[in-house]
Amino acid sequence: MAIQQETPVTGQSPQPPRVALRLLVVVALLVVAGGGLWLLTVATTPAPGPTAADIPALQVKPAPVQVGAAAPANVGSEPAAQASTTGQETAEAWLNRVAAASDIPARALRAYANADLTLRKVTPTCHLSWTMLAGIGRIESNHGRFGGAQLAADGTETKAIIGVPLDGSTGIENITDTDHGSLDGDPVHDRAVGPMQFLPGTWRNWASDGNGDGKADPQNIDDAAVTAGRYLCAGGRDLGTGQGWWAGVMSYNNSVEYGQKVFAVAEAAAKASTGR
Repeated sequence: MAIQQETPVTGQSPQPPRVALRLLVVVALLVVAGGGLWLLTVATTPAPGPTAADIPALQVKPAPVQVGAAAPANVGSEPAAQASTTGQETAEAWLNRVAAASDIPARALRAYANADLTLRKVTPTCHLSWTMLAGIGRIESNHGRFGGAQLAADGTETKAIIGVPLDGSTGIENITDTDHGSLDGDPVHDRAVGPMQFLPGTWRNWASDGNGDGKADPQNIDDAAVTAGRYLCAGGRDLGTGQGWWAGVMSYNNSVEYGQKVFAVAEAAAKASTGR
């Protein structure tokens, strides 16, 4: 992952757009086949992550928001059973509409929403929103589409997404191998892996089975999204606050510009989901 230079931040934080705080249709498409969730127990808060190149996000304009000043609009979810009794659109219709409006592949959107629901049950005080995961997924791998990869029906990449070797080259952090190449194929230096770009050591500590198949695979978007959610929520963070949201995103990638880009994508996804 290449080191980024932090961009000086100017101006004041914009007011979050007024978006609906509840969607009554999301949960029907959230629970992936098999159910279940396997988590590794980790009690410590992750240290700030190394900054990383976000080549898939070169066309994302950073939001003009100051660190800690605000969090993107949090679009939540409600039990899907209400949709059939309130006349709301079906879950599948929501999935297709939001995917088209936001340029988030439907399979990735399903995984982000599933992780949202999972973390609302596991860590309800965290207030994770699927839009934050969508922002990170866009920056890290263009929602699993980087380098010609695609998400298969089961959520696994059709070709593995593996970052550059962290070999200490110009602008790149030096991280020697920690997994004997088992995840990244590199026995000399670590590389970030999967659609959410986890370092092998981070994955080892936070790996989660998001689709109930009994294993945790960083190249599977369901597993990677739930793992990212747990990592972001660590240490009792409240991602619904400006301070908590920024602490989470900066732990993922310690770059102001990175956080501003995630913020911009999250805000756009929230607007797309409400048709505004």
